[in-house]
Amino acid sequence: MRLSVVFGGISYEHEISIVSAIALYQKLKTKIEYYIFLDYNHNFYLIESSNMKSKYFSSGDYTKSQQIDIGKNGFYTKGILGKRKLLDIGVLLNLIHGADGEDGVLAGLFEFYDIPFIGPRIEASTISYNKHLTKLYANRIGIATLPFILHRMSENLPNIQDFPVIVKPARLGSSIGITVVQDRNNLEYALDVAYEFDDELIIETFISGIKEYNIAGAKIDNEFILSIIEEPSKKDLLDFNDKYLDFSRTQKIVSAQISPSIEHDIKSAFKKIYSHVFEGALIRCDFFMHNDKLYLNEINPVPGSMANYLFEDFWSVIEKLCLGLPTKKKIINNYQYIDRIHHAKGK
Repeated sequence: MRLSVVFGGISYEHEISIVSAIALYQKLKTKIEYYIFLDYNHNFYLIESSNMKSKYFSSGDYTKSQQIDIGKNGFYTKGILGKRKLLDIGVLLNLIHGADGEDGVLAGLFEFYDIPFIGPRIEASTISYNKHLTKLYANRIGIATLPFILHRMSENLPNIQDFPVIVKPARLGSSIGITVVQDRNNLEYALDVAYEFDDELIIETFISGIKEYNIAGAKIDNEFILSIIEEPSKKDLLDFNDKYLDFSRTQKIVSAQISPSIEHDIKSAFKKIYSHVFEGALIRCDFFMHNDKLYLNEINPVPGSMANYLFEDFWSVIEKLCLGLPTKKKIINNYQYIDRIHHAKGK
């Protein structure tokens, strides 16, 4: 089985995607056939595995790599006299966080060009990329979320009575632009910070000391493969460094010490969220637990380093996912309808 990885993209999370790709390289080594980097100009580059180092990208040296083009069934190199050669990429793993990778842009492109890929499809991207739509989706399928309001840049300062709250850009992850607000005096500043990244914000109830649990997985041939359940750091708010400077960790993650009933509730909620909507993707769901009630925090359709550290045998999960990707129903058009119109009009 051949697996290739695409990473980068035009996003505030561009560098995080590079860190993820390097972490996956360190985990899987020769199991990955090609590394395909998408830069800020939307150019694709073929990166040698020996160059999967942060400095290679931050220095701009990646532009010395071979530039490739996307097309029918995959990616192409340019040969002698401009003749194109199709790379045997196998299945493409979408490892682009944020815009391009999680908002459905590349999902549409991959489907258009019939490129088999691991990652959220367009519908799943729509639901999970926008925190407002995520909450509406969760509530619709019977999964609770913390109380929140949606605020847009053109609106007046919201009249919030109960503090603290947490202010988040609606379409951004990785703890970027997020502020915990203790009182009304600091609310306007928090909004200004978040509006640097998005024109829609989520203002959500903040509960200090709340329990957080993460679980990753996928549904393959109608059966779920789930990771262990992780209980992250006890800090009230995980910042950028907490989340992403530890991507290369190699120590084994220990399962959260929770009761069988809580474990059952978390796994059941994950399966309900994943449903048929996220088929073809390996996702991570982050939950809160407060006063014995479970709340969805967010859906990560392209989790950092693919949450490989949560699985005992990550490669076997990827292998199974590659072999169980959803297929689109082929539409055959024989033009009978237009022919009937032609004959009816005598033309």
